[in-house]
Amino acid sequence: MCATISFEFLVEKIIQMGYTNPMGVRVRFAPSPTGFFSLGNARTALFNWLFARHEGGEFLLRIEDTDKERSTKEFEEDVLAGLRWIGLNWDGGITRQSERLNLYEKYLKKLLLEHKAYHCFCTQEELEAEYQGFLSQGLIPKYSGKCKYLSADEAKQKLDSGTKSVIRIMMPEKTVSFPDIIRGKVEFKTELFGDIIIAKGLTIPLYNFSVVVDDYESNITHVIRGEDHLSNTPKQMMIQETLGFPPVHYAHLPLILGPDRKKLSKRYAAASLNEFKREGYVPEAMINFLALLGWHPERDREVLSCDELISEFSLKRVQKASAVFNEEKLNWLNSHYLKNMNTNNFIEALKPFVPGEWLDKKDTLKKALPLVCERIGKLAEFKTEGEYFFKQPEYKKEILCWKETSFEQTAKNLNDILEKIKEISAKPFTKKLVHDAISPLSDSRGRGEIFWPFRVALSGREASPGPTEISEVLGKTETLNRISLALQKIETSGAMV
Repeated sequence: MCATISFEFLVEKIIQMGYTNPMGVRVRFAPSPTGFFSLGNARTALFNWLFARHEGGEFLLRIEDTDKERSTKEFEEDVLAGLRWIGLNWDGGITRQSERLNLYEKYLKKLLLEHKAYHCFCTQEELEAEYQGFLSQGLIPKYSGKCKYLSADEAKQKLDSGTKSVIRIMMPEKTVSFPDIIRGKVEFKTELFGDIIIAKGLTIPLYNFSVVVDDYESNITHVIRGEDHLSNTPKQMMIQETLGFPPVHYAHLPLILGPDRKKLSKRYAAASLNEFKREGYVPEAMINFLALLGWHPERDREVLSCDELISEFSLKRVQKASAVFNEEKLNWLNSHYLKNMNTNNFIEALKPFVPGEWLDKKDTLKKALPLVCERIGKLAEFKTEGEYFFKQPEYKKEILCWKETSFEQTAKNLNDILEKIKEISAKPFTKKLVHDAISPLSDSRGRGEIFWPFRVALSGREASPGPTEISEVLGKTETLNRISLALQKIETSGAMV
């Protein structure tokens, strides 16, 4: 006679031996289209994708849309757009649970036929009374399981009469343990759950049941998800055991917390990943940032390309402790990638953020890019920071004056700068030529006296790149024009009187 082998024993042995699927490593990202594609979901998708690509496996996409009331096409499209934006290409087509109801029904019928699941006819009132009864005795509330003792005839009679029911699976009372790749050995006592509901009807499967069927049918080898799903794992393992499915590897990712180390605020947790795109973050920065939320490479580097992430990614380097969202770090990374972006790629990425006429001035745009990039963290900031390169700036005459310098002296300084620049005949018109032309003025009167009003005349701002750099972008004609306009601003206002 063969000895009985426990499910936990099989799990341990399979993982010790290195469970192999004939199709290799297969992971899945399985969002529910009941909300926008959040930062946390994006991190989960990325870790699955990196693991699959590192292992030479497959990354599958499954849309868990059986919640008909809350699932929408809008949310599904938001998920797909977010995945495409950061370049997480999935293998094969998209699986939708709403298109697999016949499959779930087949397995539900199998469990019912084998008396491993049963119809529960208890009303909400009866369940609430049971719940309160357990609490009054100081016990953990769970379903008593009384409906599983109904005879087949009694159950059939209730079903035929239209009595509302759900389907529960018979949950053995045992300790379930499994080796989580990130957290180590994890144990749960199933007696705390009772017989859980796995469907509201043959065509209305619930999450814990449908996900087990889907993972089995898709030959999933590793389930990588947030630690908020940890309590679902023993329930799913028991469903796997009851259905005779092989176990899978589990890895539960740490939570993402806000800077205050509390639950991530709605601004980042609930907002769509695509909001970051609309604000002007680039996908390379977003991937780099998400990868470092709970994972770290060797030598703790901050900047890693996608290829480097794939090469180095390992679930063993995912931390157990919660990750902390750091907006400053994201902005720093985004700024880094903007500064190092190919000019043509930058202009292409900039298209949604600036007026079309700016894009037509390609020479000006290309020259302005390095100067503006030094001062922005996001593409959306380019319009504000770079506006004066494309149109005459508006500003108050008062800011033309350096410290306590009078309007009369400021006008003299600007007029002398104008004459010096007029004398430049060499081409191309460069910042070096401009600097060499006006340096004698700054040497004799002071740098602030000369360079401050010159810069304000060109940019209209108290803070901007240097005037010689701006003048090279604008060209000689426009530089002279703006200095002249600054002089008119002083003279026509009577400021020199």
